[in-house]
Amino acid sequence: MRADQSRATRLTLRTIALLYLGLLVAVPVGMVFYNAFSDGLAAAWASVTTPEAQHAFWLTIVMVAIAVPLNTIFGITAALSLVRGRWRGKTIVSALIDVPFAVSPVVVGLALILVYGRQGWFGGWLTEHGIQVIFSVPGMVIATIFVSLPFVVREVVPVLREIGTEQEQAALTLGASPAQVFWRITLPAIRWGVAYGVILTTARALGEYGAVAVVSGKIVGETQTLTLHVEEQFQQFDLTGAYAASVVLALIAVFVILSMNLLDRRKEKS
Repeated sequence: MRADQSRATRLTLRTIALLYLGLLVAVPVGMVFYNAFSDGLAAAWASVTTPEAQHAFWLTIVMVAIAVPLNTIFGITAALSLVRGRWRGKTIVSALIDVPFAVSPVVVGLALILVYGRQGWFGGWLTEHGIQVIFSVPGMVIATIFVSLPFVVREVVPVLREIGTEQEQAALTLGASPAQVFWRITLPAIRWGVAYGVILTTARALGEYGAVAVVSGKIVGETQTLTLHVEEQFQQFDLTGAYAASVVLALIAVFVILSMNLLDRRKEKS
């Protein structure tokens, strides 16, 4: 009797979880795909191959190509400093790294305008030297870096704590240089944490809207990423174009998820 009740409970919980995921994820995403191709494949393809859509796509790739490597380098360095270093203020620095998790991206965009805008702290100096940050690509890059900053750090820190320092200290005792210890011992040991952090950073950079929308100016063909392009198409009542661009973003997200799953399998085998 108890076994039957336990089986029924598990089945009920599983059904509730699947329904929840279906209503919140599967159905909305499915509707996006359906509406994207409701007018035919040719119409959807034409929408995502316009000059504006192609520029938005490549600008999104540029954001990722700049933000991910920089945040990866920072994340590894910060994680090593937080776990291996002994210095005052680590708690404060650790809290500051988590600020992008707590602050709304829109607030981040407004803060960047206050700092780098024409009336901001550095705005006058930048204007005098012919440098435009806000309403241009540099401001969008800074916003993307900011919102995706914590992921590599937060994935690498627990791995560093788990592996300890025994192998590193042994290598140093045997005469290895700090650089050799990092490349041959530390980095291979934390590679899975770095990989997860890179994937999460990529996903965050791809889907960022709020901060980028504030600092970009949303100039079509110049400062418009793919997420901003989707909004622009909706406002122009080009629903096919909006849904088709959304499908591109969804496919990239699926690729990111599959990458994480492949990493999980390789980690289990290693």
